[in-house]
Amino acid sequence: MKQKGNAGFIAVRLAGTDGVSLESAKWENVLQAHGYTCFYLAGELDRPPERSRLVPEAHFTHPAVQDVYKGSFGRRVRSPATTALITTLKDRLKAQIRAFISEFDLDCLVIENALAIPMNLPFGLALTEVISETGITTIAHHHDFFWERQRFLTNCVWEYLNMAFPPHLPFVHHVVINSSADNQLSLRMGISATTIPNVMDFEHPSPESDDYAADVRQELGIADDELFLLQPTRVVQRKGIEHAIELVSRLGLAAKLVVSHASGDEGQAYEQRVRNYSAIMGVDTLFISDRIGEQRGRTANGDKIYTLADIYPHADLVTYPSTFEGFGNAFLEAVYYRKPLVVNNYSIYHYDIKPKGFDCIELDGYVTEEAVARTRKVLCDSGLRKQMTERNYELGRRHYSFSVLERKLTGLLEDCQSCRGACVCVAE
Repeated sequence: MKQKGNAGFIAVRLAGTDGVSLESAKWENVLQAHGYTCFYLAGELDRPPERSRLVPEAHFTHPAVQDVYKGSFGRRVRSPATTALITTLKDRLKAQIRAFISEFDLDCLVIENALAIPMNLPFGLALTEVISETGITTIAHHHDFFWERQRFLTNCVWEYLNMAFPPHLPFVHHVVINSSADNQLSLRMGISATTIPNVMDFEHPSPESDDYAADVRQELGIADDELFLLQPTRVVQRKGIEHAIELVSRLGLAAKLVVSHASGDEGQAYEQRVRNYSAIMGVDTLFISDRIGEQRGRTANGDKIYTLADIYPHADLVTYPSTFEGFGNAFLEAVYYRKPLVVNNYSIYHYDIKPKGFDCIELDGYVTEEAVARTRKVLCDSGLRKQMTERNYELGRRHYSFSVLERKLTGLLEDCQSCRGACVCVAE
């Protein structure tokens, strides 16, 4: 295929198994299939080093960026020192972004969430100013916005948020992952967007568990006569893990609840709450983030490290009782691995996913006896379980497959090519 140009992916982080990194990798595959060469700038990277620019100040955990965050959110008045630090970091980051564009002769940028969530405020400002000053064509891929997170709403940086999260510029093509974000972006900012949902490779069914992963249950301490209920998320408050614990407690069946990931950047208080609640409810909850990695390997103690793809085939049921999600990657993963699913009726599920006909065990903010009874029936009836999971897989293939992403993104790329300058893509 004829070379079409160089696309620069920019994000806070392009590494690991967070939703932004995973979805950006799928976009990379589509762009490369259409003749683009992809390059990367972020504060954490696992992409090819010869096509990457690692910028520590781009990551939200950088000490100076953390100081900006503390001086900007949770308060109404900003100190001159915080303003000066924002300006200093913004100028440093602008220099790095300009060098990135020049070094790799970029035609376009793809920005993943860095212009939506102000985890790194100076980074978003730097990107906005570079785009405005160069006119480079940009695709801004927004996964969730600051107004969807309570912790960003009390702040002393409204002028910066209005400027860059996201920016209203003629060179920027905005992409959102759900219809609610599309509506809110239009109402709040007067910005039109293209909706491209998250996807999975439904054209290629998941492989069977191999010899390496055959011992997952034994390694995690799950007995043959125990059910394996998987909570494939981080331990953060909006994941509603208390509901999964209550459900397991009320099932009256021998079971273990397995939580796959750690709390990440949102602190340890909620994890302690979940551990305490598990003890109160008498539920054996396993926190296995030290046994889950991006690649297989061994821990310092010599224990096996599995990928999430190794874990899914062994689960009997997936719990996903989130109160809020930008889309819901774990939902698609459960459907892809043909697992029955307990899901809370969070807004994007209610408006975008559920109407397509998916068959799930639903909660509506709390665990009902009906949900407990249906979960018990699904776990004990293999025929019902197969019927449910096969239906869901077919719906996933129809609405959330790679072919859907390719069709939608191809149209967007054609729009980019018709605009002045080049196309730019950025990630969180």
